[in-house]
Amino acid sequence: MKIRLIALLTFITAFAGIVLAETSFTAIPPRSVIAGNKFSVTFRLKNAEGSGIKVPNIDGCTLLYGPATSTMMSYEIINGKQSSSSTVEYIYTYRAVEPGEHTIGEARITVGNKVYTTKPVTFMVLPQDKAASAGTGARVDDISSQTPDKPVSANDVFVRIILNKSRAYEQEAILCTIKLYTKYSISSFLPTTQPAFDGFLIEELNLQPQLNEMEHYNGQNYMTAVLKKCIIFPQKSGKLTINSGKYDITVVQHERFSGFWGGSRPVERDIHVSSNSASINITPLPQPQPSGFTGAVGDYTIDSRLSTSTFRTNEAASLIYTIKGTGNIKSIREPQIDFPTEFEQYTPQTDVSSQVTGSNVSGSMTIDYTFVPQNVGEFTIGADNFVYFNPESGKYVTLTTPRYDIKVSQGAAVSSGASVFNKQAIASKNTDILHIKMGDLNLSKTHQFYFNSWWYIPSYIALAAALTLLILFYRKQVKLNSDLRGRRIANADKVARKRLKMAKQYMAAHDNDHFYEEILRALWGYFSDKLGIPASQLSRENITQQLTEYGVGQELIDSAINLIDDCEMARYSPTRSEEQIEELYKQASNIMNEMERVKRAKI
Repeated sequence: MKIRLIALLTFITAFAGIVLAETSFTAIPPRSVIAGNKFSVTFRLKNAEGSGIKVPNIDGCTLLYGPATSTMMSYEIINGKQSSSSTVEYIYTYRAVEPGEHTIGEARITVGNKVYTTKPVTFMVLPQDKAASAGTGARVDDISSQTPDKPVSANDVFVRIILNKSRAYEQEAILCTIKLYTKYSISSFLPTTQPAFDGFLIEELNLQPQLNEMEHYNGQNYMTAVLKKCIIFPQKSGKLTINSGKYDITVVQHERFSGFWGGSRPVERDIHVSSNSASINITPLPQPQPSGFTGAVGDYTIDSRLSTSTFRTNEAASLIYTIKGTGNIKSIREPQIDFPTEFEQYTPQTDVSSQVTGSNVSGSMTIDYTFVPQNVGEFTIGADNFVYFNPESGKYVTLTTPRYDIKVSQGAAVSSGASVFNKQAIASKNTDILHIKMGDLNLSKTHQFYFNSWWYIPSYIALAAALTLLILFYRKQVKLNSDLRGRRIANADKVARKRLKMAKQYMAAHDNDHFYEEILRALWGYFSDKLGIPASQLSRENITQQLTEYGVGQELIDSAINLIDDCEMARYSPTRSEEQIEELYKQASNIMNEMERVKRAKI
């Protein structure tokens, strides 16, 4: 009796789990179908028993038979809790007649007193392969056409570089897809030479290539796999070309054999494949560029806020500036904020967070401007204009942050200093009235006036010379401040060192991708500033020519270009050792040290 009771409770518990589980009814379409072939559509009912299923007709397809029904039950006990589920699948078989996109409409099934329906889904029917109609050549869906006696042609296996645009502006995001097309199964794939993205900065997507999609291209059907997908940003105008890559591929062919059983066996064949070269016309940004433009191209919004509402002398506060949007957000320079001269300022701290979304890069840049008020009073942090170029409208857009009127009160540190000052003043006051001395004080009656001294005239000459030097220095500073190119050249090493410092942090964190990216930014930025070449015109040829005219030796030029190539290749090659990465960092630092020792040749 006890055993029967336990069995009954177990059955009731399992049945209750099924009833309480969520019921769903879905349609599962085929991935890709070739016209003339059979395919199956599955209608799946979960956690229920249904009746009276009705499925719609599919335009361009013929129903052959169905439904074939399969049922599956599952039970689980996790941490003493029992759960169960059931699945009933209704499988219908069709023949694809017309190529194109087809829709599987709403299917219906009755569960108890309730009717469940599926959501419409679509699938693609590809046209027949030209090789199939001709009766020659390999076909993706027929291993009998993939025998070893047939050569693997360039139309059977190839790699394409695909750009989503044929024309773009400088710094505009372009989606680049590198895709493998094959009629054969692939057992081995090895890139020997990656495509070269000269003139571009790239942001690569993380993906695992899978040969699981079909595509109709140039009248033939192929299995495809996306090898690489990245967002590229052109750094100069004109016609830019992405050079082809090279790949070693092992394909699987099928050799037929006769005998009592007959059949076929796989045979591997090694082939060498080169991708195409893709070109794109890059339009320069409109001139003249408005004041405040720092190279931002895309679509952005801005926001700013103060870290506190109360300000005291000698106490740090922050203005936090946030840029959000899509585009070349990693290449944007920090805006220059108009702080009062009475504020002590620190180097801004920048944090960039970005990710690839669709065919662009989106994210945010947060800049923390730390400042310390030195005086009591009312001050204004001026409004700032952030300018970016919108490639969709082809126009520059100016966004303005608000100005901030703040009141600075006396800080605790200053009050403590004032207290010390008062104590010193009181001590001085108690000792400044002394007793009057009487008698012979041995006073001297001889005096030497300043204008009678021997150093009177030389001191005037020295003061005049110092004033002249001060005026010359001031004029030089005014000229340098007005000469933006001169300032860039003067600050080239300083800016590059900051980037190298950031690269060293990435190296210590074993973040190789960001390390190579920061090293390249340091090198390209250094040559751009040092040689006065706009970022949009940077190329290996320009750098080599300008370095030669600058007076740099050929050995140093070759070292710099080779280092840039090594960093470019390192981003796509297998992981390097820590010693190799550290050697790249040392080379970059040494090249900049050598460049700073070179005196510019007189033209």
